[in-house]
Amino acid sequence: MTALVRLRFDLAYDGAGFAGWARQPGRRTVQGVIEDALGRVLRLDPPPVLTVAGRTDAGVHARGQVAHVVLPVAAYSQVGGTLPRRMAGVLPPDVRIWRIEQAPDGFDARFSALSRRYAYRVCDNPVGVDPLRRHEVLWHPRPLDLDRMNAATALLLGENDFAAYCRRREGATTIRRLLRYDWERESADVAVATVVADAFCHSMVRAIVGALLSVGDRRRPVEWPAEVLSAGVRDSAVQVLPPHGLTLEEVTYPEAGLLASRAQETRRVRVLGATAPEERQAG
Repeated sequence: MTALVRLRFDLAYDGAGFAGWARQPGRRTVQGVIEDALGRVLRLDPPPVLTVAGRTDAGVHARGQVAHVVLPVAAYSQVGGTLPRRMAGVLPPDVRIWRIEQAPDGFDARFSALSRRYAYRVCDNPVGVDPLRRHEVLWHPRPLDLDRMNAATALLLGENDFAAYCRRREGATTIRRLLRYDWERESADVAVATVVADAFCHSMVRAIVGALLSVGDRRRPVEWPAEVLSAGVRDSAVQVLPPHGLTLEEVTYPEAGLLASRAQETRRVRVLGATAPEERQAG
């Protein structure tokens, strides 16, 4: 039997040049680029397959992404602690792996995670966004009232069925626990939304942030996003924002002794009132 080792990768990427995280035939993806580089460094064909904490959409960035990979001990022992440096030598400049370490027992980058934290940045300067930040900040030409927006976000917190803000997928639940959602000024004309949940479904972050822009510029009342949530169906008035303003900032995990039990809990399909999310693509 082949001896195996599980490694944790902490990584970042500029999503502008990728068709999302997940490998797709004929398209440049984060997963595909890293796996191909890893196969090249370790001389493994086919290359190893990565499991990621959050499968980001096309154009979404990551500063605190986490993944794991299972490798033959024989292949890893040939490079050991030099693997981060070797990977840096073959990866393109829009992807960096900051740290590679042996994962503790029970660790699963996807299922062991407790929460994912995203940030969405919006510039409400009426003349536009700083050209040097145009690839990471959305321009919204109307002034935003963050007090109104934070009053609205408070009504969305907790465990709910976010079907109204998610793109439905066959067999996937849309029940999520929203742990934090608030807005603050990063600078005089840039507002940042911090959104934390146990997991996110497809397009959820960009949809709930889009709903709040309508509150912030006074086109909709403070109660409107919660009313959309309660209705439980997609509302054409909810704008799903472009991906470039969104960054995965952090993934959190329990202490080492609880990793396996957390992964087992997460694998159960969630129903309202239970505590077991099924992680799906975010963005």
